[in-house]
Amino acid sequence: MPIQNPQRYTVTAALIYANGPIHIGHLAGCYLPADIYVRYLRGQGRDVAFISGTDEHGVPITIKARKEGTTPQEVVDKYYTQIRDAFGEFGISFDIYSRTSKPAHHQVSQDFFTNLYDKGIFKEEVTEQYYDQKAAQFLADRYIVGTCPNCANPNAYGDQCERCGTSLSPEELINPHSTLSGEPPIKRPTKNWYLPLDQLQPKIRAYVDSHPEWKTNVAGQCLSWLNAGLHPRAMTRDLDWGVKVPLPDTEGKVLYVWFDAPIGYITFTKELFEGRGQDWEPYWKDANTKLVHFIGKDNIVFHCIIFPAMLMEHGQFVLADNVPANEFMNLEGDKISTSRNWAVWLHEYLRDFEGQQDVLRYVLCANSPENKDSDFSWKDFQARNNNELVGNLGNFVNRAMVLTQKHFGNKVPPRNNLFDIDLDVIESIRRLPGQITASLEAYRFREALALVMELSRVGNKYLADTTPWHAIKDDESRVQTIMNLSLQIAANLAIVMEPFLPFSARKLLGMLNLPAHRWKDAGSIDMLSEGHALGVSSLLFTKIEDAVIEAQVQKLLDAKKVNQQEARANAPVEAPAAVPEGKPAVSFDDFTKMDIRVATILAAEAVPKTKKLLKLTLDTGIDRRTVVSGIAEHYQPGEIIGRQVCLLANLAPREIKGIMSQGMILMAEDADGSLAFVRPEKLITNGGTVR
Repeated sequence: MPIQNPQRYTVTAALIYANGPIHIGHLAGCYLPADIYVRYLRGQGRDVAFISGTDEHGVPITIKARKEGTTPQEVVDKYYTQIRDAFGEFGISFDIYSRTSKPAHHQVSQDFFTNLYDKGIFKEEVTEQYYDQKAAQFLADRYIVGTCPNCANPNAYGDQCERCGTSLSPEELINPHSTLSGEPPIKRPTKNWYLPLDQLQPKIRAYVDSHPEWKTNVAGQCLSWLNAGLHPRAMTRDLDWGVKVPLPDTEGKVLYVWFDAPIGYITFTKELFEGRGQDWEPYWKDANTKLVHFIGKDNIVFHCIIFPAMLMEHGQFVLADNVPANEFMNLEGDKISTSRNWAVWLHEYLRDFEGQQDVLRYVLCANSPENKDSDFSWKDFQARNNNELVGNLGNFVNRAMVLTQKHFGNKVPPRNNLFDIDLDVIESIRRLPGQITASLEAYRFREALALVMELSRVGNKYLADTTPWHAIKDDESRVQTIMNLSLQIAANLAIVMEPFLPFSARKLLGMLNLPAHRWKDAGSIDMLSEGHALGVSSLLFTKIEDAVIEAQVQKLLDAKKVNQQEARANAPVEAPAAVPEGKPAVSFDDFTKMDIRVATILAAEAVPKTKKLLKLTLDTGIDRRTVVSGIAEHYQPGEIIGRQVCLLANLAPREIKGIMSQGMILMAEDADGSLAFVRPEKLITNGGTVR
């Protein structure tokens, strides 16, 4: 069961391989939610250590080094610095961001291994492992590629298929071959040390069962593994790069990366507190410490089964209280892929959108893949910034500041007689911070952010309903109260938005001329005293123009074009797939009767009691209309909002499942029955005709 009233928190964010830059999928998966949670805890005055770093021993490191014609050490040195700096500029507030290639980590990992070895935990086995005769070395799982038995991906790795997410072993791959030589590997005997997960399953099951509050995606994956039955897993590998196995006659053997990497959390905590001259052990060994791992869904088994098993057998460390793993974030309807350059890279975003870290933080959190995969699109990014940050939050703050400056000398006016509308606003100020707190404590960050924006909407509605710009002509006393409460809302916003939008919160505090406040102050209507002098007002957010977004979309289209060219160049020659026979000829006049226009999907939802239908709301440039489309088995509603499509606009309206459908979306159907949108290759003004 979850720890009640913990004395301290140890919060970890997954150690990312130092073989490439950070992209938005990484941020949405674990780093942004972890930072939001930690900032909230600090605002509460809690004792918290926020720990992360780079995993520098994985096989992907050695693969990258081979591709770049350099050494693994040079690869990790390069990407560690880039990743660390990008995180810092984006506002991810680690207490320490370290690296597993440090000698201190090697020592801690070897001591941990020796502890388990001396207790007789490991099972020493000689097994047949894959070996590349041409390269003259044993092959780690990631050095073996073949066809996934689950989804037929021809480029699945020996440990996992990155297309469908299935965990694999090299034996399960179809037609495996070595990435070093391209040759089919053979098997040779080698000795390794195994963690007997099968024997430890009852302990692991009891641990998982003791946390019914875990997210369903986390619990479900754990139970799937447990119900299938755990198997021993090798904790050593035949490699040159990594933490050396601390046993005699083990030259050429290192610790399995998923043995040493999570130990990095312990190593880095020790490094942090020893650097401060403080004791690190309570953050890992005291029962009143709440340990929380933030990860992506592909790391659930390692953090919820293997690492806890290691910790239990060691016997001196606390186990994770929660592991709030997120699902994956896709990009423009397609899975993010580093190899295909189909990604929004953080360092490039920080360059292209200078000073707009909070916009990306907002969009990634508002569309967070907390329970299912989500989709990032540049049009949605623009819409959320312009409509929600600029039009809602920024608009409210700006009006409150400007009106106070104009009518009351930039000083907080008194609060006079209160009416029902004022009391309703005060109730919202006092209620919403508590609701935000409850959502954050339950790791529902998207919900918490929506409540922050609700407080801003309360402020906007209050100003719209009371119209102080008109009332000032006849009743200054009334406007004094309105502006006082509006500024109190702004002060509360500066507190509750800080975990999500730290740069904007700091800016708002400066505008209000307030020092940083604690979370406990949220809900107060007296943070700004009468006569308090405000600071200099400025816009919190600015609109993002179409040209900026079009440039980002074009960058992705260019990457897709390169990928398609490479795929065509490397594709084997195959017989063409069967396609439907052509239809009878029509005249040009028949074709011109069709009014085909470019439109943008504004909203999408499933039609109840159907499997295939989605109800779409479209901006056609000439109107907004509803279209029912049979694409629900191919697209999720959330992933198509903001997409441009081609619409047969003059198709006679037709009632479908009680909904009047006003047109038809054009789709392309492949030989396998899959569907794809017919859409322009660049952004077109809604209403543009197709001819």
